Amino acid sequence: MLLDRGADVEQRDANGRTAIVAAAGADLKSTNRYGGTALVPACHYGHVDTVRLLLTTPIDVDHVNKLGWTALLEAVILGDGGAAHQEIVKMLIARNADVNLADTHGLTPLAHARQRRQDAVERLLLAAGAR
Repeated sequence: MLLDRGADVEQRDANGRTAIVAAAGADLKSTNRYGGTALVPACHYGHVDTVRLLLTTPIDVDHVNKLGWTALLEAVILGDGGAAHQEIVKMLIARNADVNLADTHGLTPLAHARQRRQDAVERLLLAAGAR
């Protein structure tokens, strides 16, 4: 198994439903219709436990989906800047997500956080070296 957490531990999938996220032989490169791995929608929807679980695997933290967004960009662009998304941004930064990886329009996570007035997320990104 990729994750040995015991059978009694509740794990959440990217849709937030109770499910096994990583089973034996799970393909962490598998993508959804938008070209995102499980990490991307988990960040979008603010599923902190799912993100935490996925970040214990060798999943590509800087995977870019068909929209040109990484998990970090999704957390900022589609997140609300609240506690859950702040925690996710912290976890992605701790996992060495590229805080300067821009979308297809050249906008960085920092630029998106500023546009959305996500002040706490902006501070997290700046502290991590975002430009």
